[in-house]
Amino acid sequence: MKYLIIYTHPNPKSFNHAIKENIEAKLKSIDAQFEIRDLYKIDFQPKLSGNDFSIFQQGKVPLDIEREQKYIKDADALIFIYPVWWFGMPAALKGYIDRVFSYGFAYEFKEKKLIGLLTDKKVVILNTTGGPEEHYQQHGFGAALQKTIDIGTFELCGMKVVLHQYFYEVPAVTQEARIKMLEEIKQLAI
Repeated sequence: MKYLIIYTHPNPKSFNHAIKENIEAKLKSIDAQFEIRDLYKIDFQPKLSGNDFSIFQQGKVPLDIEREQKYIKDADALIFIYPVWWFGMPAALKGYIDRVFSYGFAYEFKEKKLIGLLTDKKVVILNTTGGPEEHYQQHGFGAALQKTIDIGTFELCGMKVVLHQYFYEVPAVTQEARIKMLEEIKQLAI
């Protein structure tokens, strides 16, 4: 199985970075093939532009989008690692999805029905949050994230979300709690 890690966090000292490193180590330990797309490191342009639309209307794909689509095509499973900011994904990742998961690549319409085209892909989502789990459950934020991200983005494109794991209250927890979270990552069946 070939994996594509799509990582979105600007701080190399973040807990998200530690998650990414642990996922890398896990994949290396099972001799898995994988690629990493660090959206900040590659300086991916997240803004869907008028020029992008013009190119799409010509039946073509902008080169930077085509490159990212090839990474996705070549992968069996996508692992998204990112923080939840304002109860959603970071703008860099939202823009990546807006541009890369385009019509004709990730979905199409047939007989007025939306058809997902990435049906051979599995998705794992690993998120950190600043708030406690109770807050997410009490106010329905967890359910909202599942509907908009798992179902409304990835499953709509035909992919199967096999795991969506949250690591809550990361800025407030003890170092021991963080170590325990990283141990959980080592045990994930991906």
